[in-house]
Amino acid sequence: MAHDGARRGTAPAAADSDGDTVTAVVRALLSAVPSGCTWLLPLTGEDGRVADFLVAAVSGRDNDIYGRGAGRIGERFSELYPSLVGGPLWQLYLRAVTDGVAAELSDFRYAEQRAGVVADSLFEISVHPVLGGLLVWWQRVDEARRRLERTELLGSLGWAEYDLVTGRSEWSPGMFRIFERDPALGAMSRSEQAAALLADDRGVSETAWQTLDSGAASDVTVRFRAGGTVKYLRILSDVARDADGSPLKIYAVVQDVTAREDTRTAIERLSDQLRTREMTALAEHRLAAQLQNLIQPVPHEPFPLAGLQAVVSYLPAERAVQVGGDWYHAQTLPDGRVALAVGDVAGHGLDAANGMAHLRFSLVAWLSIGIRDPGTLLAHMNLLCLQLGITGTAAIGVYDPGARTLSWARAGHMPPLLARAGAVSELERPTGLLLGAAADAAYPVLASCLRDDDLVLFYTDGLVERRSASTEVMLGRVKQTLADVSADPGPEPLTRLRGLLHFASPDDDTCTLALRVLP
Repeated sequence: MAHDGARRGTAPAAADSDGDTVTAVVRALLSAVPSGCTWLLPLTGEDGRVADFLVAAVSGRDNDIYGRGAGRIGERFSELYPSLVGGPLWQLYLRAVTDGVAAELSDFRYAEQRAGVVADSLFEISVHPVLGGLLVWWQRVDEARRRLERTELLGSLGWAEYDLVTGRSEWSPGMFRIFERDPALGAMSRSEQAAALLADDRGVSETAWQTLDSGAASDVTVRFRAGGTVKYLRILSDVARDADGSPLKIYAVVQDVTAREDTRTAIERLSDQLRTREMTALAEHRLAAQLQNLIQPVPHEPFPLAGLQAVVSYLPAERAVQVGGDWYHAQTLPDGRVALAVGDVAGHGLDAANGMAHLRFSLVAWLSIGIRDPGTLLAHMNLLCLQLGITGTAAIGVYDPGARTLSWARAGHMPPLLARAGAVSELERPTGLLLGAAADAAYPVLASCLRDDDLVLFYTDGLVERRSASTEVMLGRVKQTLADVSADPGPEPLTRLRGLLHFASPDDDTCTLALRVLP
């Protein structure tokens, strides 16, 4: 037969029909096998001993490590794999031929120094004497193991198998990493795992066992002590049963979700803190708003002053949970002149409202004792800010209706805008440091002449400062609005102007004091 001729060391020139039939059948069978399989026929030397093996048939889907498939048929094993001759696998083949007994070789390492070929591979091999030859089953395991190990490492995963009959456990490398356990110690026993489980989570564990007993898969997250720390482990487990329904094995996939749970806990803690702060801020906002309304109630309609008509607008910031320190003052003095002022104390909340109250009430007190010079009033206000430890800006003016002049000074504040017959300009800007910056700051006074139907706008920075647009752009819009109203005032120019300028800043309070010079 063909395989008998092969044993004599040379491939026969002709073979009997029985041998051809056996070989053809084996080749047909192996061609349909999806895994790695080879049928080797022993070749004997002149001394009658096995000297080599002939590849007589190969499986149809798995090539060898060099990518060779059916082309190996008819080739000698020693020529295909010269480095294996005399080694452990070669000796296994010889014993299987001699003894006629199947054998296995686990974790067989195959090294190759050829370019384009994996240098180090690992195989599981089983050998079975069949039809005068050797049926060799082989499976490459290093790639699958590498993928599994990388998957476990990337996902903080591990798998475990518990044999409920024998009591033995098997762990993947990922399990040892998760529990920070030396693989030489083997898998943890059930009692060791129970001891590592936190007492507060034992109820969850019992629920998981009840779920498994009911025939369903269990998915729980519990805490274990591992490596001196407490870890959150998500455990997805299932039970394999026999035909009678008795449990045989438990399969479990474990994921270390400590980082996720720690993050979730931190987020929940931060959310609680934010909610507490928001409630505190809301209470502070309401108190500060009440204080602000008591200090400077805002009239809803235009009101008269000597030679002037005035309208005030105050808008809190859209996103602020605390009121700001914006303030205004408009008063006809006993001598017939009119005191006008707007200001802004730095900050928000009760401190800003408290500072605003000090400045506004002090201004009223200084006016009541006859101080009329805007520069002097700002100098007093500056010293008060230094004593209170606050800073701010302000613009103070005194209007003389008889002379139609507005004398004014500023402390770091934007100058008022003057609109006349459709043209808008800033009042000439005097120098002046912000309040609370320096004890020796001086605040020079400048005067501007006004005319009938002139519009003058005092305002705080919330009107023109936005994150979404530059101050120049916003100031240009305000000037255009003033110009439009001034060019076509209509019967109620101040009411119209307040409506057009009544838009809140997202980040800062806005206070405006608009004036119309009466004929």
